[in-house]
Amino acid sequence: MSVCGVKATQRCYEHKQYRNGLKFCKQILSNPKLRAWRDSGHEGSHFELLGKKEEAYDLVRRGLRNDLRAMSVSLNIEFSLCWHVYGLLQRSDKKYDEAIKCYRNALKWDKDNLQILRDLSLLQIQMRDLEGYRETRYQLLQLRPAQRASWIGYAIAYHLLEDYEMAAKIIEEFRKTQQTSPDKVDYEYSELLLYQNQVLREAGLYREALEHLSTYEKQICDKLAVEETRGELLLKLERYEEATAVYRRLQERNPENWSYYHGLEKSLKPSSVEERSKIYEDAWEKFPKGLVPRRLPLNFLSGDRFRECLDRYLRMNFSKGCPPVFTTLKSLYNDKEKVAIIEELVVGYETTLRGCRMFSQNDDGKEEPPTTLLWVQYFLAQHYDMIGQQTLALEYINTAIESTPTLIELFLIKAKIYKHAGNIKEAAQWMDEAQALDTADRFINSKCAKYMLKAGMVKEAEEMCSKFTREGASAAMNKFGEALKKCHEIERHFVEITDDQFDFHTYCMRKMTLRSYVDLLKLEDVLRMHPFYYKAATTAIQIYLSLHDNPLTDDSKELQADTANLSDKELKKLRNKQRRAQKKAQLEEEKKNAEKEKQLKNQKKKKEDDDEEIGGPKEELIPDKLVKVENPLEEAVKFLMPLKHLVKEKIDTHLLAFEIYFRKEKYLLMLQSVKRALAIDPDHPLESKDLPDVVRTVLKQEITRLFGDSNAKSFNQAYLTKHGNSIPHRLAAAKMMVYLDSSMETKAAELATSLDESLDNRTIQICTETLENLRNGNLGDCKERAESYRAECHKLYPYTLAFMPPDTRRTPRSPTETFPRRRRSSATRCEHRRKKKTTVDDKKESGLVRSLVVRLAAIL
Repeated sequence: MSVCGVKATQRCYEHKQYRNGLKFCKQILSNPKLRAWRDSGHEGSHFELLGKKEEAYDLVRRGLRNDLRAMSVSLNIEFSLCWHVYGLLQRSDKKYDEAIKCYRNALKWDKDNLQILRDLSLLQIQMRDLEGYRETRYQLLQLRPAQRASWIGYAIAYHLLEDYEMAAKIIEEFRKTQQTSPDKVDYEYSELLLYQNQVLREAGLYREALEHLSTYEKQICDKLAVEETRGELLLKLERYEEATAVYRRLQERNPENWSYYHGLEKSLKPSSVEERSKIYEDAWEKFPKGLVPRRLPLNFLSGDRFRECLDRYLRMNFSKGCPPVFTTLKSLYNDKEKVAIIEELVVGYETTLRGCRMFSQNDDGKEEPPTTLLWVQYFLAQHYDMIGQQTLALEYINTAIESTPTLIELFLIKAKIYKHAGNIKEAAQWMDEAQALDTADRFINSKCAKYMLKAGMVKEAEEMCSKFTREGASAAMNKFGEALKKCHEIERHFVEITDDQFDFHTYCMRKMTLRSYVDLLKLEDVLRMHPFYYKAATTAIQIYLSLHDNPLTDDSKELQADTANLSDKELKKLRNKQRRAQKKAQLEEEKKNAEKEKQLKNQKKKKEDDDEEIGGPKEELIPDKLVKVENPLEEAVKFLMPLKHLVKEKIDTHLLAFEIYFRKEKYLLMLQSVKRALAIDPDHPLESKDLPDVVRTVLKQEITRLFGDSNAKSFNQAYLTKHGNSIPHRLAAAKMMVYLDSSMETKAAELATSLDESLDNRTIQICTETLENLRNGNLGDCKERAESYRAECHKLYPYTLAFMPPDTRRTPRSPTETFPRRRRSSATRCEHRRKKKTTVDDKKESGLVRSLVVRLAAIL
């Protein structure tokens, strides 16, 4: 066996030519003199990367059991190779800590092995072992000081450790070695300069950063980044006149960029609203077609000045036909005075346009086209939907649809109105009508599928998804196995994103995209804060909690219980029916499996042709297996941990943590969850156990310190007294009353179901939740009260599906069926003013936190 053969094998591995590498291994191992080497792990890496992981592990372990030191000396074969391959196997199994240990063991035998050091550095940055990463990059710099990646990797290590000055010095030393002509366009050198400037800014060396920018400006290709950075630095250094000039140049380049106007405000430092408004008035004259200079003043103007500015802004948008105009004004709806002005102006437009096709009868200008009235009605539909007046919203959108029945945006808004009104089935029907107008639009298709799923139209949603996905995904209502499968698939998706970092660690340093690389690392650190992951994780936790509380029973036992009282004839008939259904389901399953097998073969063939199949197939997610997990709480904790670290500012995270620890009887962790939830919202809306004395003492002390009383009943009563005017808080208190004393069912039901107009936070959502609690027994046995409450809610919210009588619920009306339009005078419409808006979710969950406190106090 020659050293060349070993090096050829390693080269094949590094270039991902795994099959060629395996051929080299077999040629080497065919030598009968190399029996010991045959038992080593060199071949294991290629087996592992070709999906034969068990064979790979076996080869590596055999190699580690053999003492190859003598042979490695005579034939220059490195004993570290086995440890290196073992580390690769561990890395492929996502056991990164174990892989790092293997790499370190490999370095004991060959401390200057570049490939092992590179692999170790990749895992260290992947695991954010920044101190270890710095040490490894320093070793690589010492071994290969002429390589660019050695310097850049060492600088990035200090940058990530927030030692910015040291990072800047390393980059400067490396920059001096670069022979670049000032007149030559070199994008990689340009990126290096911009990264160096970023490090200087993060170090707080603003003066040095500005000098650096001026010195190397000609060699930086991204001229926009230069100007934006200069403006930022001049503001930091309080050189406002120069900053003003910079932001005016940027404004001319892009008059629709909000940040340039904010920078201009900071540099001009207006002392009054008039001076601040003057900045935008000058911009109006300079950029007469600009929308941003007309929109931004609406944030700080008020009264007549606000009305005047809003009037100009709305007229321009309605005349041009801009559908997103409502979206741009949505942030103003926190101010009810501004909402009233918006409504008065737009309702006036609609009345006058219907009469004389002008915004105002006093206008001497030309008449508006018919489309202007259409966009005004479109805006009003969204406006009234926003303030909770769905009847008026439907009147305006139906009128708009009558005039222009081919405009997709109108059907989208109508579907959204019905969704907000609580009738998701009607909403899904109108969304389906919207997508029928443009079946190639993926956004509308995905929206339609989402609405259908919410409405329980699973088969229709699957058909809709099949239009824009490669393979239809199964879904079902109240099937925990299928739901868990989707949650785990989302988890795997995020894991894949995290694993994809491996390629970028080397790629970004090679291509010098250093700013993007650092941004990528920061993004990966908070990746699981993404709303998609949060939704999947909370759903999985809730399912696992439900599985813990109500474990699924064996189907055979249920069948025996159901058939125990049947006659022989009835039993035979039932079994024949079940047999036919089973056969039909089996045929359908075989058909699906055949299609999947065909797709898998095609995918496998493609991977074999590419010769880059890594790690073998993943474990299949089987719904029946997922739903029958032995310890649901442990699985729930796996989804909880990322949320506790990354989404700790959301109160739901700590509510779910409490529920898990409550079932695991981890009382101090329960207390920790309550305290963290309390820190987020102090007014955010257990059965007895034998506790250790120390735990009981701590709980009593902490609850008394936080709330002043550790008695559950008195605490609940005090809570009700404080928040008795809020429906969500009354519901939470009522549930606790029943939880603590079942004889209080009648009083609790009366407390929770009051719909008096004087009460706060009366919404569709909270009324629906109250009805659900009446039906599921959380407020005691009160089915009759549930029906009367439903009828009362139906009077208040006639479009909400949850409150409709069961015998009158029907499929959604056809798209041609519209609501009768009741013409109202402008004065009548102006009487509809926005009521006081509160954040319903916050009020709803404020009761939940107090519920946790009561349950924790009940333990004592």
